[in-house]
Amino acid sequence: METAPKPQQKGTKKLFNNPVIEKLSRTHIAVPLLLFFVYSAVLLYWSAQQTSLSLGISVGMFAIGFFVFTWVEYQVHRHIFHMGTHTTWRKKAQYLIHGVHHEFPKDKDRLAMPPLASLTIATLLLLLCRWLMGDYGFTFMAGFMVSYASYLWVHYLIHAYPPPNNFLRIWWINHSIHHYKNGTGVFGVSSPLWDYLYGTMKIDDRRAQTDRIAESDSKKAA
Repeated sequence: METAPKPQQKGTKKLFNNPVIEKLSRTHIAVPLLLFFVYSAVLLYWSAQQTSLSLGISVGMFAIGFFVFTWVEYQVHRHIFHMGTHTTWRKKAQYLIHGVHHEFPKDKDRLAMPPLASLTIATLLLLLCRWLMGDYGFTFMAGFMVSYASYLWVHYLIHAYPPPNNFLRIWWINHSIHHYKNGTGVFGVSSPLWDYLYGTMKIDDRRAQTDRIAESDSKKAA
């Protein structure tokens, strides 16, 4: 894996010369959150009104969709966002879809996939699930999209705010390891489950990062 760009604690990066495309490559976090929660609500309403699925089945499929997204999140982050950059094309593609975020992790306009792209992918997945799963696909995708929106929110909080002094702190610790250890492990953002199962959770690095954050908090409190 090639060395990632050194993280900058402020600033941004212009990716496209075309001002319209450049604008579309950015988004305020509220936009995708609103879109995907509404999209999910519409799917749940449609399922309740247009299918014969029971409440229990609907809740179960929603939960399965929510859980499946955590696995998809891990796989996409590990194998697509951090694809090998052994060709010029792959190097450029990796930088556009994720490398720029590692170089400018505090750029709040690039903490989520642009809504046009994410909505297109979500709709294609919905059509695929409808074809494969029939009516079950509606509630499955509702859960999947709520899980995606939850991931976006967690990711935004991690980059936009300092770690809290409670059990949620582990999210900050895990993701800081990922960013400042060259992206070679700890790929899960919303959940560490798959890092443990696939062996990419770096325990020693996590302990060291926990100590560094605790030391930083102590200095601020002094």
